[in-house]
Amino acid sequence: MIKEVLQDAESHMKKTVDVFKRELSSLRTGRASVTIFDNIRVDYFGSEMPLNQLATLSSPDATLVVISPFDAGTITLIEKAIQSSDLGLNPNNDGKIIRVPIPPLTEERRKTLGKKIQEYEEQSKIAIRNIRRDARDQSKELLKEKMISEDDEHKCEDEIQKLTDKYVDIITEISKKKQTDIMEV
Repeated sequence: MIKEVLQDAESHMKKTVDVFKRELSSLRTGRASVTIFDNIRVDYFGSEMPLNQLATLSSPDATLVVISPFDAGTITLIEKAIQSSDLGLNPNNDGKIIRVPIPPLTEERRKTLGKKIQEYEEQSKIAIRNIRRDARDQSKELLKEKMISEDDEHKCEDEIQKLTDKYVDIITEISKKKQTDIMEV
């Protein structure tokens, strides 16, 4: 019983870390990366389509991303979607492909991104703590139903806290690394 509670909690905590990593990968650092376009949706015939389903994206060097649409008719739609995103990028299209130069980050933009990272970090830590609360509730419920002893319940709570500390530390480390990446000039 306790094992299932712990496995369930750890599984949810891992998913929270994965979501946190995905959110951070969509933030623009000073280097060109196709992952910054992961959250861009293009209005394609009335439905929102992910950009990577309408074009191939590549990064030939550290300051440029090249987008090659599968259908030339979508080029202006893709360009508009990039311009209206909050990435602060200006795409150039030559009729066949879109070149997106990645300018160096300004000091102001770095600070804004730093705050965004802290926001994502705090949201993830809150999610981890909520998972901890749910797992503790489950262990207390098992004790109440006399499916486990008080000693087992205390051991379970200790293990849940260890898991919580472990995953909060992982999130903090990832956040620090991303902050360092962004602050590099």
